Amino acid sequence: MTVEKINGVVLTQMILTGAHHLTNNAKKIDALNVFPVPDGDTGTNMNLSMTSGAGEVKKINSDHASDVANAFSKGLLMGARGNSGVILSQIFRGFAKGMDKKESLTAEDFAEAVQSGVNTAYKAVMKPVEGTILTVAKDAGKEAVNAAKSEKDIIVLMEKILTEAKASLKRTPDLLPVLKEVGVVDSGGQGLVTIYEGFLAALKGEELPEDTSDIDMEDMVNAEHHKVTQDFMDTSEIVYGYCTEFMVKFEEDKLANNPFNEQEFRNELSELGDSLLVVSDEDIVKVHVHSETPGTCLTLGQRFGSLINMKIENMREQHTAIVGDKPTKATPKEKKDYAIVTVAMGKGIKGLLESLGASVVIEGGQTMNPSTQDIADAIKQANAHNVIVLPNNKNIRMAADQAAEIAEDNVAVVPTTTIPQGISAMLAFHPDADLSSNQQAMDEARKHVKTGQVTYAVRDTQIEGITIEKGNYMGIVDGNIKATHADQKEAVKLLLQEMITEDDEILTILYGEDADSEEVEELVSFVEENYEDVEIEVHSGNQPIYSYIFSVE
Repeated sequence: MTVEKINGVVLTQMILTGAHHLTNNAKKIDALNVFPVPDGDTGTNMNLSMTSGAGEVKKINSDHASDVANAFSKGLLMGARGNSGVILSQIFRGFAKGMDKKESLTAEDFAEAVQSGVNTAYKAVMKPVEGTILTVAKDAGKEAVNAAKSEKDIIVLMEKILTEAKASLKRTPDLLPVLKEVGVVDSGGQGLVTIYEGFLAALKGEELPEDTSDIDMEDMVNAEHHKVTQDFMDTSEIVYGYCTEFMVKFEEDKLANNPFNEQEFRNELSELGDSLLVVSDEDIVKVHVHSETPGTCLTLGQRFGSLINMKIENMREQHTAIVGDKPTKATPKEKKDYAIVTVAMGKGIKGLLESLGASVVIEGGQTMNPSTQDIADAIKQANAHNVIVLPNNKNIRMAADQAAEIAEDNVAVVPTTTIPQGISAMLAFHPDADLSSNQQAMDEARKHVKTGQVTYAVRDTQIEGITIEKGNYMGIVDGNIKATHADQKEAVKLLLQEMITEDDEILTILYGEDADSEEVEELVSFVEENYEDVEIEVHSGNQPIYSYIFSVE
């Protein structure tokens, strides 16, 4: 079989197959993450991002290649989660731009679109790192352009693109020493290869997604009926706005510390929303709930095992799309001059940030990166002429930048990568200064704080000369693992020895949801005995994942 042109129908099948293949392999991609903290985010973030893009493609039902690519690009952009998801969205944003409104694509057109995606992605990253998804995309793009000079069959072209992408992926450990040290290839690059495998399978007709983008008359009638039944209420009356579905695959080591009880779990979730369904068997628990805090729901589930099959949908957006644009009952509020939007997990940390002046605190962090759309919604919710966004996590920075670009108001992003940096930045905010001055002052302030975090390792690894065993505790200073120990208290002490110097004056302790009061008091006594000149502040952060977060100034 030879394919010399592809239209929107074929491109749709390529995208849906790529998304389906990525979903099936997301957990394997998660396992490639170099850093052994319990996030497993690359495969999950790319999958959620890709699923969002595929969802937009399903809606348009077009045979125009450019229309399909633009819908895919839009869905990816708004659903992008984490750095891997944002970079993926940029690759296919450039891919769509490179089509130049073409209805169908030749091999040369397709190659140019692939290369355009590479160019756009590199421009979007402030400091591109080779040995990542960017390198895999670049090498595959170069091969596409070269091969298209003589090859007219798009199937053969895609085979060559995929072959080079796989070869580039194998080379990533040679470009990024940390990959070679741990013995893995780049997880983002593996995600892109997985998508390209789906593209090729669709072109060959070897594999298709379980559902299709076809819309029959019955679907259209049901859609109209659904619109009528939704008209009785206003969007603003929806109390719990996020339809949250997920499954937890039980893990023995987690259950040892947190035995699962279906009724108790149901009771906990019932306090966070309504329309609750909790069903479990020996291996898995499935949850459906309408909630305002989907991140908290996911965190509660993660105590018992691995999160799988996650889906969070904004029901307010869905309702508005169904009933059409109509005036809401609420009177628009007058915009404030300034607002600060920030990201955090943990009831205590959320309250602390709000007490410092945060207008909106998005629930998210290491295990749940908010999307571009989530941050854009929060900016809109802040209702201010000038908005400052503090991502508080390096994996949320790019989504924050994209949200700022599409916002209607004046938005500045201060690139905070930790909660202590976010707190320090907020303390530097001055309501009488202009947006640019505040951005500069807050950016400078966040650079003068050291952040320490204590968490547990989810896999055996060796990194930066330190051997880490699964289940052991790690002390992390500004993103670098500095200490590890089987005992959490000892890991904390080793971490503080790395962090505190004779020039430091203040230590702030944010203790997590799994820390008990006796342990915290013992920690305070240790600091008072060994660092008598350091002033100590203690707050209950209630954060998951990290037993302790330290700020040293």
